[in-house]
Amino acid sequence: MLKCRTVWKKLAPLARASSTVCRQNIRRAGLNNGRIPASVPAAHMSTGPGGGGSQNHLYVLLVGAACVGGGLYAYQTVKEDNQRYLDRIAEIESRKFRTATKQAATPIQPEAPALKPAETEAVPGPEPEPEPQAAPSPEESSPPATETEVAAPSETTELPPAEEPVVEASPEEAAEQPAAPVVEDELPPPSELPPAEITEPPPASVEESEPAAAAEIPAAEPPEPQPEVVAESAPGVDSAPASLKVPSHAPYLLIGGGTASFAAARSIRARDPGAKVLIVTDEPDLPYMRPPLSKELWFSDDPIVTETLRFKQWNGKERSIYFQPPSFYINAEELESTENGGVAVLSGKKVVHMDVRGNKVKLDDNTEISYDKCLIATGGVPRNLQVIERAGDEVMKRTTLFRKIEDFKSLDKVSRNVKSITIIGGGFLGSELACALGRRSNESGLEVIQMYPEKGNMGKVLPEYLSNWTTEKVKKEGVKIISEALVKSVTSKDDKLEIKLKDGRLVKTDHIVAAVGLEPNVDLAKSAGLEVDSDFGGFRVNAELQARSNIWVAGDAACFYDIRLGRRRVEHHDHAVVSGRLAGENMTGANKPYWHQSMFWWVLDNFLFPVSDGNLRFSWVTNSNRFLRVMTASHETSWK
Repeated sequence: MLKCRTVWKKLAPLARASSTVCRQNIRRAGLNNGRIPASVPAAHMSTGPGGGGSQNHLYVLLVGAACVGGGLYAYQTVKEDNQRYLDRIAEIESRKFRTATKQAATPIQPEAPALKPAETEAVPGPEPEPEPQAAPSPEESSPPATETEVAAPSETTELPPAEEPVVEASPEEAAEQPAAPVVEDELPPPSELPPAEITEPPPASVEESEPAAAAEIPAAEPPEPQPEVVAESAPGVDSAPASLKVPSHAPYLLIGGGTASFAAARSIRARDPGAKVLIVTDEPDLPYMRPPLSKELWFSDDPIVTETLRFKQWNGKERSIYFQPPSFYINAEELESTENGGVAVLSGKKVVHMDVRGNKVKLDDNTEISYDKCLIATGGVPRNLQVIERAGDEVMKRTTLFRKIEDFKSLDKVSRNVKSITIIGGGFLGSELACALGRRSNESGLEVIQMYPEKGNMGKVLPEYLSNWTTEKVKKEGVKIISEALVKSVTSKDDKLEIKLKDGRLVKTDHIVAAVGLEPNVDLAKSAGLEVDSDFGGFRVNAELQARSNIWVAGDAACFYDIRLGRRRVEHHDHAVVSGRLAGENMTGANKPYWHQSMFWWVLDNFLFPVSDGNLRFSWVTNSNRFLRVMTASHETSWK
């Protein structure tokens, strides 16, 4: 390129000079003939022969050469850049193995000595040999070093499986330094958790020759690799949270482990791939969906469904009740140190106090966690009848407030061991459980009674003709219906629960299921100084689900301002998903208002009812293998 430009600079003045001389000669010739030509032929503008274009040809050649040279230069540059990139990547990849080899030298060193006493003494002298076990020589100083060294690799052997290339390079490194000093220098690195170092397995020969040492390994592990030991127990749903090391800071703190919280975590990670999200939940389980607890799980043919918690969806596909497997999450104690971020779940911990000004929360074990942004998705707790609460402990022990996985398992067990169950409540949950238990009554002879103050099932939601149809459907499932029933008192007598109604009727049963609504969980409102809505309950937030500049609320606990319908609060799965997703987006700077009109579905036996909410119409189908989209009815405030 530079050469072409230099040649052009030299030739351009000559071309311009020759053209100027040519024009002057033509002008003189025109004056001599008495006229100036209107146009000068292009052929006479050149110093070459008439009709030729040697200068034009030269110009074309120069431009062509410049283009070819530029193309070659660009190709060469791209090729060299690509080669440099590949070399750089190879260098970065080799760093891991070099670092792992140096750090793994010490754990591998004692594994050879552990074979036999004679071989352990030979560790310092394998310099000329590739295998440290091949040259036994007696020395007195090695045995103490081997004992201390065995403790170090034992801490790492419980961690994830090893990579074989590291084992091959380690014997060469192991011979460079004495045994005892290296152990003390290498103990700190395991706390930094380099992948290749921790994942190194002992050779097979060591496993056979050191059963006694292997038995002592677990006792030496807890101090350093405690986070990794928990990593293997954390995937279990009922893992012990007491052994978890709680992070002191979380950029995104989500209080509550339900649907809204999980949806927010996914949304945050989608918009901020490196985000570090911590979910704190008082339940022992990972985030899961609640609707199947009263729907699909009851109609499963799997005899161990209470253990597997798997069900078939409306499209026929089987899935777990949990949103994601344990491998999706990272350990809570690794949240602060991880580079790429992730979602961690701190289960079995309850937030009892919230300091809004200090941007921190306190757990029930007095641990404090600071945060940058926080989401409150505490959901709600099942309501109970006051007459049951005042009836005493015996009645409360035989009453189920259905909400969690434990409630599903407990009610499933109760239904197999008692003769009668009474469900108080005629809403969605009460009617679903009535049909589910009624189906079981046909097989086991269980008596299922459903009572409610309305005239028919879903009397507060459905129009009268649909409520009557639903009531008949529930009756066909083997459920005894007691309508217009107001409970006056509940007592325990002769190993039975007696429910006395205000109209004098008396119902005897073995167990009670109270399905009379949900109370939003606003326990943090007082300590946080957040406003609770007096009409609808829940934390009062704006249209962007924001309670403070860095605090959002989603799910059942949010009383939000609907830009179409005004102030409201919704208790549906679909609302939890959408509000949690929107809150997560707004936590990452989206600033979007919430205007979604949620829907929900209702299952009676094999009948699926997708029902709308707010100012939307409802629709239903009688085949659970199909699903209807709910259509809107513009500006209607009541169903017709």
